[in-house]
Amino acid sequence: MQKSPIFKLNQNENSLYIKREDLLPFSFGGNKARKGQKFFDDIDKGAFDVVVTYGSASSNHGRIIANMAKKRDLPCIIISPKEASKETFNSEMMRFLGAKIIVVPVDEVSKTIDDLILELKEEGKNPYFIQGGGHGNLGTQAYVECYEEIKEFEKQKDIFFDYIFLASGTGATQAGLVCGQTINNDKRDIVGISIARPNPRGKEVVLDSIREYLDSLDIEYNEKSLLENTHFTDEYICGGYGKFDLDVERVIENSFKNYGLPLDSTYTGKAFSGMLKFIEKEKIVGKNILFIHTGGTPLYFDYLRESKGDVEND
Repeated sequence: MQKSPIFKLNQNENSLYIKREDLLPFSFGGNKARKGQKFFDDIDKGAFDVVVTYGSASSNHGRIIANMAKKRDLPCIIISPKEASKETFNSEMMRFLGAKIIVVPVDEVSKTIDDLILELKEEGKNPYFIQGGGHGNLGTQAYVECYEEIKEFEKQKDIFFDYIFLASGTGATQAGLVCGQTINNDKRDIVGISIARPNPRGKEVVLDSIREYLDSLDIEYNEKSLLENTHFTDEYICGGYGKFDLDVERVIENSFKNYGLPLDSTYTGKAFSGMLKFIEKEKIVGKNILFIHTGGTPLYFDYLRESKGDVEND
């Protein structure tokens, strides 16, 4: 996967930069493209003949996996929760790419996946299962490598980012960044803005991914330092996954009008809004701050389509 660029947005009380993961050159990019490439590198090494994963109708992960599978002429099956099955640009692309989408109630997802994999094996197939959101060590590794890209940029530009902010969902993206920080013994704050999960569960999921990755490579770490370095705030989830408030809407509108920067109401817009509130609350001034745009441009178009509908219905 190619490197994503870092741009400077503005310089008011802090110097704000953004790493445009959404510009990674495959299927609208994003963190799911970076993670997906790791999984398909693994798939390419084996004799797998079908890919199975999990994702909602709005899943960026589902779009990426469907596209990478199609590129290889591999069948792709996506288990999707009935409770989040509203039509989106991502779900349209998944079907366009030939993915088979199986919709079931969320409490039947785990059993459906297990039964499907067993059924495929009984048919003589060799399925490859990818956890929802690209969770797991390969997904974490992708963002250890992203951290190294950030380090390289800092060295080239003679700068150090005091804070790194990002939308934190399944946890592997933030886990990879914290693992990179731990490996390099850097002192900075990496702040995950939760887009759904409340604490303490949200932070624990991130910590589990960090420990699993570091343990798999026999990398020693200090548990106390790990706890201190894992910043996960649930103050800006706006009631849960896919929900947002007027502040998020204003941020989405202003970012596109002022910077030509597409943010969505599920991940990046919520995280960017949360970052601004966090900076104000903590009275952060005179610092170098990096926001990681984790992608989701199709969700921005969903937001525009829904906003247009709201206006027409007023």
